[in-house]
Amino acid sequence: MRKNTPIALLAVGHACVDVYQGAVAALVPYFIAERSYSLAVASGIVLAASLLSSVAQPVFGALTDRWAMPWLLPVSTLLGGVGIALSGLSGSYPLTLVFVALSGVGVAAYHPESARVARIVSRGSHRAMGWFSTGGTIGFALAPLMVAAGMSGGGLRRTPLFVLPALAGAAMCLPVVRVLQERRAAADPRLTLPPGRDDIPSFVRLSVAVVFRSIAFIGLSTFISLYVRQRLDGGMVVGTAALFVLYLGSTVGSVLGGSLASRWDRVVVARWSYLVTAAAIAGVLWVPGPAVFLFVALTSAGLYVPFSLQVTLGQDYLPSRVGTASGITLGLTVSIGGLASPAIGALADATSLRTALAPLVLMPLLGWLLFRRLPEPRVDGPASTATGADAGSPAKPGDPGGPALLRSRS
Repeated sequence: MRKNTPIALLAVGHACVDVYQGAVAALVPYFIAERSYSLAVASGIVLAASLLSSVAQPVFGALTDRWAMPWLLPVSTLLGGVGIALSGLSGSYPLTLVFVALSGVGVAAYHPESARVARIVSRGSHRAMGWFSTGGTIGFALAPLMVAAGMSGGGLRRTPLFVLPALAGAAMCLPVVRVLQERRAAADPRLTLPPGRDDIPSFVRLSVAVVFRSIAFIGLSTFISLYVRQRLDGGMVVGTAALFVLYLGSTVGSVLGGSLASRWDRVVVARWSYLVTAAAIAGVLWVPGPAVFLFVALTSAGLYVPFSLQVTLGQDYLPSRVGTASGITLGLTVSIGGLASPAIGALADATSLRTALAPLVLMPLLGWLLFRRLPEPRVDGPASTATGADAGSPAKPGDPGGPALLRSRS
């Protein structure tokens, strides 16, 4: 297998998983239209996907710190797809919540192990991790298009079609799992080194900042379709276009973040991106006319510039617990924003969507304040895999390819 093939396969597989995170928000207008749900009730579906996922992801992260479980990648991908595929078949609200929560568990199981595996095959490269994250954002971007195409002419009863990306994603994972097994079989235990020292206070501040980022992104992704339709007096196509722009801008942000981090510290890049994002969200809410699409794109790019950087920062702050760090920064704090969605929906029912979304302007500002006190981790030592099988070039200060990867796994 060529050098870059594993990270490419992981990026595509990541897209096939995160399409289901994006699909939850994309399905909300259809649940409202077909089942007459209120905004608060419909946002409970987003909560169902987020709540169980938020609890499960750090658990799976802790498990991957103790045991290598690459088999989780295809299994969790299939679980995420099956949950969404079943979500539209029953008119029962509780059953819908169960199926969406099932999908959330699949997503939760996928992210910590996939981040660990991506770190191994990329040898800690910021740029490669950026491409891995970009795969997920592409999945988000394609979700509203997938849902719109799937719902066309059939409504919610056509959700079983949504299992197809899961089948493709699981197939993408299998060659990577085989490569990891081969590397592990050839591992030399003498090449392993102890992990660096954990910086728990910095990791906690980072996690809180990512929580604020999550509230902003999930809040917007849940309601941006309905909000832009109201603003522009448009139909379902206008709302789908707004959600697509929100997700598409995230792909640009992910690639840009990896590139910027190769020139400047990750903390500095993330700090400035949060300031830009606060202004962009204000533009979404108060700039009139079709210009709202431009500010939606700027918002998503600004929120995703630090996305992959925060994953590697978390891994470098907790080098002895890379799986746990990945489960929190890539999973828990990404999905926990869904916990705020019912509150936003309830406020929107009582007032207006613009009023309910206005507090989201503060979220990136709070993230910026937290990043002002974060140090850039300094990681020294040879880059390697988690099995210690392959040694790379010496890591630069702040490069995540150091001792955090040099741990044998049993």
